[in-house]
Order: sequence, then C-alpha cells, then structure tokens
Amino acid sequence: MSSFKHIDCQATAEKLAQKGCVIADIRDDNSFEQAHIEGSFHLSNGTLSQFMQAVDFDQPVVVVCYHGRSSQGAAEYLAQQGYEDVYSMDGGFELWRRDLPFVSAKD
Repeated sequence: MSSFKHIDCQATAEKLAQKGCVIADIRDDNSFEQAHIEGSFHLSNGTLSQFMQAVDFDQPVVVVCYHGRSSQGAAEYLAQQGYEDVYSMDGGFELWRRDLPFVSAKD
C-alpha cells in the first residue's frame, strides 16, 4: 500500500484556495519557469533540502509533474521522509492548465 494519496485538479484547486496545501512542482526548470501553479514550490534534487526546511511535516503536500506519473514516485519519497499528508495530482500540470489558472512567463 502506498503512503500517498491521489487527488484530482479540482480538489487541488480547492485545497489551494483554502491555503490547505503546498504545491511541489517537480517538472524541469524551463517548464516551471514557462508556466506553473501560482505559489508552487519548484522541487528538484537541488531544492529538496530547502523544501524540507520550509515545509512542516504535517502540512499537506500535493506533488505535480507533467501528466501525473512521475509525481507518484516523488510523493512516495516525501511520505517516506516523514510528510504525513502527501498527494500526487492526477493528470499533472498539463490537465491543470486546460481549465485552471496558472502563472505564465508571458504574464
């Protein structure tokens, strides 16, 4: 049994609106710079230590990748590190950007 949960884009948006989660975006640097969910943390091997210092272990974390596959492994890793409420966002950022607002390099 995995120690993370799945969440859809709409439920993520609702959690985010209630200030109920941290978005951890694991896409590559260029993709993140071009467009991302507002307020998300760009999580990479280079920023993992900073993330772990900044985010409380009891704070909900939603991991976002391109299509919702890679985020599952990252969510599992964060759960193994002690984060208690971790989600992988189904459909990833590509599904999010179809219907929900995001920050763009063009903005």
